[in-house]
Amino acid sequence: MQIVRVYSGDDGESHLEDVSSEEMVEIAKRLGEGDIQLNARPAPSFSDYHTAPRRQYVLHLLGTAEYECADGSKRQLVPGDVLVAEDLTGHGHIARGLGQGERYILAIPLAEA
Repeated sequence: MQIVRVYSGDDGESHLEDVSSEEMVEIAKRLGEGDIQLNARPAPSFSDYHTAPRRQYVLHLLGTAEYECADGSKRQLVPGDVLVAEDLTGHGHIARGLGQGERYILAIPLAEA
């Protein structure tokens, strides 16, 4: 299982970093307000630079997604992988749905740390 965090840096850009399973246990305890959402996304797809709609973690259930930041760093996430989305300001990140068919993700809101 891969756990990746996308966050806003002091430089105004989004960055990717690995998160350990122990860190993810602590992150998951920060349940925020709002709905838990089950979303279907098309693949292939492309979503140009955008910030996260809210602080949340996203569990990938079906399909492959690729996230890219302005520095060229990319990560592909597959079922079972988690994206911790915390880049609420700045330039944002690119999201791609790879392959064919729909992707399914579960988005869980997070409170601030």
